[in-house]
Amino acid sequence: MELLSNLGLGFQSALTVQNLLYCLGGVFLGTLIGVLPGLGPIATIAMLLPMTFTLPPESSLIMLAGIYYGAQYGGSTTAILVNLPGEASSVVTALDGHQMARKGRAGVALATAAIGSFAAGTVATVLIAVAAPPLAELALKFGPAEYASLMLLGLVASIVLAHGSLLKAFGMILLGLLLGTLGTDVNSGEQRFTFGEARLADGIGFVVLAMGMFGLGEIIRNLEHESTREAMIKHVSGLWPSKADFKRMLWPILRGTGLGSLLGILPGNGAVLASFSAYSLEKKLSKHPEEFGQGAIEGVAGPESANNAGAQTSFIPMLTLGIPSSPVMALMIGAMIIQGISPGPAVMTEQPQLFWGLIASMWVGNFFLIILNLPLIGLWVKMISVPYHLLFPVILVFCAIGVFSVNNAEYDVWLMAGFGVAGYVFSKLECEPAPMLMAFILGPLMEEYLRRALLLSRGDPLVFLQRPGSLVMLLMAAAAMAVVLLPAIRKKREEAFQEEE
Repeated sequence: MELLSNLGLGFQSALTVQNLLYCLGGVFLGTLIGVLPGLGPIATIAMLLPMTFTLPPESSLIMLAGIYYGAQYGGSTTAILVNLPGEASSVVTALDGHQMARKGRAGVALATAAIGSFAAGTVATVLIAVAAPPLAELALKFGPAEYASLMLLGLVASIVLAHGSLLKAFGMILLGLLLGTLGTDVNSGEQRFTFGEARLADGIGFVVLAMGMFGLGEIIRNLEHESTREAMIKHVSGLWPSKADFKRMLWPILRGTGLGSLLGILPGNGAVLASFSAYSLEKKLSKHPEEFGQGAIEGVAGPESANNAGAQTSFIPMLTLGIPSSPVMALMIGAMIIQGISPGPAVMTEQPQLFWGLIASMWVGNFFLIILNLPLIGLWVKMISVPYHLLFPVILVFCAIGVFSVNNAEYDVWLMAGFGVAGYVFSKLECEPAPMLMAFILGPLMEEYLRRALLLSRGDPLVFLQRPGSLVMLLMAAAAMAVVLLPAIRKKREEAFQEEE
């Protein structure tokens, strides 16, 4: 009964005219971003963060959330029509979706992606509504030791689930921790790692780092790999799947939804992991595995459901614990901090309208996606055909304006440019920047809770082992590292990432 009253409060907030418009704008922009290869929700949300200064907290988070799960759907459009995934999580969709398009079944493939995404998004939102209150209640009982251990577990999971080399992921985590400590120490008032530069006394801005690494870095990478794109618009017809198609897609959608809902909660990039896992699962369970890669509808239904479910359940740790499970969730936490809201379990009790309004808006956003996207296939195809060299100057200008507007500081623009070059260099070295961003967010928080726990225990480090919750999370972190370092597991992990590439 309490759940229904909470959801009623959420819909009361989400269904205001202002929030409906921001939700519609978010999912439309998200789909557009997903359709355009070279842009992504991380870069877009980073660019729009300064704009959220002037918006009410509910409206800003509803819009940013809409951009995220809208991009998950938009990426499938280019994957199917152009064989060029707009999002990393849509890479698998291209395998069978584009083959369906080549056989004249692009409409069915697009409809399958839409139906799977809508069904998965609806179920995942129910899971968020059910799971969030008990998790938040549990988190309210956490002390500094539990929070410090939880954040350490999040960083370890970021290393384990990062793309590619474990050693490189560990190095990026360390770099993120170092960048997070730069500035003035809160306890002593001493400056750390500023090298006498007064403009670094307040540390590096979150928007500057995110926009440089993901915005500018992405621009440079896409200029290097710009290619001609040919959309298969002539094959888009007969959007409604047949009875046989529905029968074939039903169980893959259900399995993908369940798998994506579980994996989305994990720190790292749950939506990407979920889509690849769902594809592998469907191929193993299929009576005709040879059809996969040749236009199997299961190869579209399963991964699309999984990535959309994973995208939405990734909100659970962010909303209940204040811990980002992905770079996008780190940006969402940045948006909350900009609004003066402390992320964590207290949000549900102190800001119930914001908490439940965001959850209710996910249903509204998924409804907008299903009625908005299929009729606008023609528009998305025209957007695909725009050459990237005409798009990037506009993106570059928005990045510069966005960073400058935060502090009205030219220095921040130069810092962003430096991080953009660094992001490009890291991509050449095959070092994923996502763990660095996670460490940049979690590092200062972990340091704060670590110090607080040691102060309360009078410097006794055994407090982290004496508290049951803290001990369990430390053991989980140690187990995760130990398991992934086992030769057999390490080999399987490398094979999985080779398949992803």
